[in-house]
Amino acid sequence: MQPGNYTAILSGKNGTTGVALVEVYDIATGATSHLTNISTRGLVKTANDVMIAGLIVQSRNEQVIVRALGPTLTNFGITGPLADPSLSLIDANGTLLAFNDNWKNTQQAEITATGKAPPDDRESAIMRTLVPGNYTAVVRGMNNTTGLALVEVYALQ
Repeated sequence: MQPGNYTAILSGKNGTTGVALVEVYDIATGATSHLTNISTRGLVKTANDVMIAGLIVQSRNEQVIVRALGPTLTNFGITGPLADPSLSLIDANGTLLAFNDNWKNTQQAEITATGKAPPDDRESAIMRTLVPGNYTAVVRGMNNTTGLALVEVYALQ
């Protein structure tokens, strides 16, 4: 694919619903190959029905920012956003690397400097340098709230 923005839309056949997975891999091996951002929007419920985004760091350490947006979605005509998203970043061993609720509570200066700070103070963000491996970002509603959320991962260069 040529460099640019793309959207994958996943829906259930004949209006069915359920849990699904969309994956995007940058399989090019050249030094300039680089997936910069990936995001997904979905319904965050409670218990096991939270939003999960997997990410893989391949050949070198990668500084990333992971964001969980909810209230900002109303600016784009989305109704029923998650009012107060929280965000956890977990490694392949199940170890919690970072947690954030309300992005300004931690790393405010660093996140602001990236130009990728969430627009709403109730939204969450984690900035971290990750070593090659598999990671999971988990979005939940604080106090078991539900709603639509957007989870994003940006590679910072």
